[in-house]
Amino acid sequence: MARYLLHKLLYAFITLMGVVTVIFFLFTILPGDPAKMMLGQNQSAEQVEAVKKKYGFDQPIGKQYLYYLNDLSPVSFHSNASGNYTYLAPKKYNAVELWSVGNTTTVLKTPYLRESFTKQGKKVTQVIGETIPNTFVLAVSAIMIAITLGIILGIISALYKDTWLDKLIQILSTLGMSVPSFFSAILFAWFFGFVLHEITNLEMTGSLYELDDFGEKMTIQWKNLILPALVLGIRPLAVVIQLMRNSLLEVLSQDYIRTARAKGLSEFQVIKNHAVKNALNPVVTAISGWFASMLAGAVFVEYIFGWNGLGKEIVNALNTLDLPVIMGAVLVVAIIFITINILVDLIYAWLDPRVKLY
Repeated sequence: MARYLLHKLLYAFITLMGVVTVIFFLFTILPGDPAKMMLGQNQSAEQVEAVKKKYGFDQPIGKQYLYYLNDLSPVSFHSNASGNYTYLAPKKYNAVELWSVGNTTTVLKTPYLRESFTKQGKKVTQVIGETIPNTFVLAVSAIMIAITLGIILGIISALYKDTWLDKLIQILSTLGMSVPSFFSAILFAWFFGFVLHEITNLEMTGSLYELDDFGEKMTIQWKNLILPALVLGIRPLAVVIQLMRNSLLEVLSQDYIRTARAKGLSEFQVIKNHAVKNALNPVVTAISGWFASMLAGAVFVEYIFGWNGLGKEIVNALNTLDLPVIMGAVLVVAIIFITINILVDLIYAWLDPRVKLY
């Protein structure tokens, strides 16, 4: 297990380095001056030069890349000279000093994703930290809907194979996979939030936290979670139904299932104790992939429903060319995917003893 985790962590580090390198050079070569993006339309040449020097934009691209790696690294090196970009500013890095050699100090810190161009110097970690919990709540709600209904309907579809019930579930499942999320979001928002508003009491748009009627404090509006969670859960639900049905049908044809039946176990015991657990492996793969995508940001769903999550923040950052927020969000997405993939491999070994970790 330890050897397996060590290999996975090594591969994760190499993957993250690739992601960091790609996003840095991709967004660095974009047309436009980052300093002017930060200052807006009304800026002087002196202001532009000051911002370039402060954020290292006046340095060669190779040096800027090293600065970026230094910002992201938990162990980083900083100059004691105030005019240098890597100057150890307490408010900037919140670092713990380890040791000093000459004019360079080595520190331990949390990764620094820099500051937003459009939010008056607000740190990217703060921007992501404020939005990703909302996306997490939305993703968990959607995936729970997909898991619960998908496994149940998949089992029903397999047990009643080729009946009208199976065909109905298959039609609905195919429809769920075919309809784009943005179209489902618009349709659900219009129908349940506008046409049936008096019956459902649901709004077309809204986030988890909203100001009360007096504008004094934020209150939780759980009803705003219903429509985006349903829309976000439609496609993974359809995938889980198909995978659970096909996997269960394959498992039910195995020799050990016939042996369990021959021992006198009831059909319910055979399904519950022997078939379902072994049929879950492909479902776990699908769920993990969808969950990682949801946490990364259900961009269209969040934007259409006005849900203040990471997906909506990414769209806003793209519209305003807020490059540090975009780069930071992509990096967080990569970390989420890598972490979930490692956890999925561990779950495989728990579900199926035949799977060995090396």
